Amino acid sequence: MSKQNYKPTVAYLGPEASFTHIAAAQLFGTQGLVPKPTIPDCIEAVSEGHVAYAIVPLENALEGSVPMTIDYLFHGSELFINAEISTPIEQHLMVNEKQKNNLERLESVHSHPHALAQCHKYLQYHYRRTPLIQTTSTAAAAKYISENPDLCIAAIGNRLAAEKYGLHIAEEKIHDFHFNHTRFVVLSMRKGYLEEPGHSEIPKTTLMVKLPKDDRSGVLHQILSVFAWRKLNLSKIESRPMKTGLGNYFFIIDVLESEDHAMMKGALEELAALNCTVRSLGSYFMYEKNPSR
Repeated sequence: MSKQNYKPTVAYLGPEASFTHIAAAQLFGTQGLVPKPTIPDCIEAVSEGHVAYAIVPLENALEGSVPMTIDYLFHGSELFINAEISTPIEQHLMVNEKQKNNLERLESVHSHPHALAQCHKYLQYHYRRTPLIQTTSTAAAAKYISENPDLCIAAIGNRLAAEKYGLHIAEEKIHDFHFNHTRFVVLSMRKGYLEEPGHSEIPKTTLMVKLPKDDRSGVLHQILSVFAWRKLNLSKIESRPMKTGLGNYFFIIDVLESEDHAMMKGALEELAALNCTVRSLGSYFMYEKNPSR
């Protein structure tokens, strides 16, 4: 499917000018994008058939996985990943024009929890005693700042958000580490590749694996051996709580191979023979796009 011929509807974590909005526009263009206030709203929009796709953040290079996305995919939906897009992240401190000379008197700094964490050192050094207010997205923070020009408050977000909401960038690139990327995933109700130009040659498959109920010794080693002897390259393995009790986990495993490959089919069969419960989120291509604004 090509965006020259078809413009699908795509839910994204909004409002406009969020990092997710930027990723969605880079992959799908600007038409058909539908902002949603939260990650669950994005996932529910595609699960209920209101949009063709949803694009949501999955992992940040500094802050790790986005638990809400992973938990909704495991516990609350039957969706599949059709593509992944990785984009660089730059964070800026922004205020209303009338407050640009009052930075030393900031009453609060607003942003998404990951953005606040990515700028921890800067905030500790400059605004140690200033309250940090969490928002659903960096763009939501910028929008709130723009709607309250008389309040001496700031947002952390990208340059596009400052332009969109008419804010003054008080300080650029305040993130603590400069190699910062976020992985976003495109979700739909069907398995399949999003065929757009510029994707990776090697596909990726994401598996969610529950260990056998007997909890025998060495089972995780056995699971990893399933991939190792077949020379299947794992780009990620991570545990998440099952939410059924302490010590109960499932594993997210990213494999750099299509699930239709003969070795992958054999690996899935062997995992089943080990009494593991495996759910594949599908195989998909990876995209890397231009730096964020």
